[in-house]
Amino acid sequence: MKRRINKGIVVMLAIMSLGIVACKENQAERKTSAKVDGIQQKESAKAQRKKWEASPEGIQYKKWEASPEGKKIHASLTKIQPRLKTFAPLKAVVTSLTFERVKGQKSGPKWLLVAIDGDTYMLQFSLKDFQRLKSLNVQDSLIIKSRYGSFSPNHPYLILSSDYIAKGDKVLFKRDTSKDKKC
Repeated sequence: MKRRINKGIVVMLAIMSLGIVACKENQAERKTSAKVDGIQQKESAKAQRKKWEASPEGIQYKKWEASPEGKKIHASLTKIQPRLKTFAPLKAVVTSLTFERVKGQKSGPKWLLVAIDGDTYMLQFSLKDFQRLKSLNVQDSLIIKSRYGSFSPNHPYLILSSDYIAKGDKVLFKRDTSKDKKC
């Protein structure tokens, strides 16, 4: 009787061991498969980027990036990026409420230009959102919070995301990130 029980236990342990080994192998295969997919996606993105860089738009962008204007905007991003990553409050002064891009549409987005630590930055708003800021004047001091900065050859300054703007103790604008798909 004891032998049958011992044999039964041995058989059960063997079956469980095989199950564990099979599970581990399956996990390893999934990890390897995910790595291969990730590598293929990176290679595909690299190939697409190289193709774009060889296009007329890509060549024009690279020239802009190497120009004094492009270098200045990249330097502005480098300077402010640590504070963007931590969503830190930025002290800003309004320099323009009426900025319009050259060749810009009258009905297009509205721009607020601000100075932060001696550099000029752009904040973009829809017409509806910009209405909340109509109490602002040039030289007003603001507290701004932004999550990221972007740039384009079509814009003379670094563009900051407009996530939070306060004047004194009054919050003038706060983006509702619960509606964003990313955040």
